Amino acid sequence: MNQEQAFNKQVTVTNPDWLIALLGISDKYVRLIENHFAVSIASRGEVITIMGNDEDEVEKVRQVLLSLLQLLEHHITPRSMDVITAVKMAKNGTLDYFINLYEEVIGRAADGTAIRAKNFGQLQYVKAIHQHDVVFGMGPAGTGKTFLAVVMAVQAMREGQVKKVILTRPAVEAGENLGFLPGDLKEKVDPYLRPIYDALYTVYGTEQTNRLMERGVIEIAPLAYMRGRTLDDAFVILDEAQNTTIAQMKMFLTRLGFGSKMIINGDQTQIDLPKGVKSGLIDAEHKLKGTKRIEFVKFDEFDVVRHPVVADIIRAYSREN
Repeated sequence: MNQEQAFNKQVTVTNPDWLIALLGISDKYVRLIENHFAVSIASRGEVITIMGNDEDEVEKVRQVLLSLLQLLEHHITPRSMDVITAVKMAKNGTLDYFINLYEEVIGRAADGTAIRAKNFGQLQYVKAIHQHDVVFGMGPAGTGKTFLAVVMAVQAMREGQVKKVILTRPAVEAGENLGFLPGDLKEKVDPYLRPIYDALYTVYGTEQTNRLMERGVIEIAPLAYMRGRTLDDAFVILDEAQNTTIAQMKMFLTRLGFGSKMIINGDQTQIDLPKGVKSGLIDAEHKLKGTKRIEFVKFDEFDVVRHPVVADIIRAYSREN
């Protein structure tokens, strides 16, 4: 055995269909795993052999394969996203929670597809929303904060827990000035609210979403529209919260009424406020962390559910110069 293959471990799969599902068509999943760990994977008959110079890496890959086999035992055929999720969870030490991701259905898309958490960060976020009145989701784009919050808001309304869903965000973007954009206020603000619309359309469908908006059951509005209101029996989501000022954040948080939940999402590394203006999101974390019934959930690059290279990009930009 050469130096590069000092350690090897095996996984036996007696079901030929499961073996194909585990390796992927043309060994697609094998290559994906090998790209993330310093190992080589070979299969002969029923036996998959993992070889590498680092015993810990070899064992992590074995655990990834065993976790994917658990999916097959639950009658779920792994997809690329599932393999990537297992790989990320193995790398950050949360693989024990992998199967939990598939046990709870958070909601359903308009076509009936089950919506579940896709990683440990999302699982923690969902639990926090179930258990707390106010939840801050903080982390990079692509971690599913907005989408999951919308799914849970819709589910809460379907179950009669709230009577209204309110989605808002500050009308601030990098280098943009609303006054120079064409149209009335709604037309100016709508492009900035597009991620929220997209999430609603996925869960409710376009026609149903538009009907509920016309009835005022779902309200999408810029943050300024929240001033002076008390929001009872509502599920309220503030997106792009890093672009709120301290005064705006205080104004928003004090709108919370009886029977309501508030979700505040933002990425503290993507602040577009004028130079010298402190982010209300960062200020709120400093002032409110540890407050009863308020929870802060942190996401990182391991929780990104976009193309795998996005996590690498976020990691590169996060490094200190």
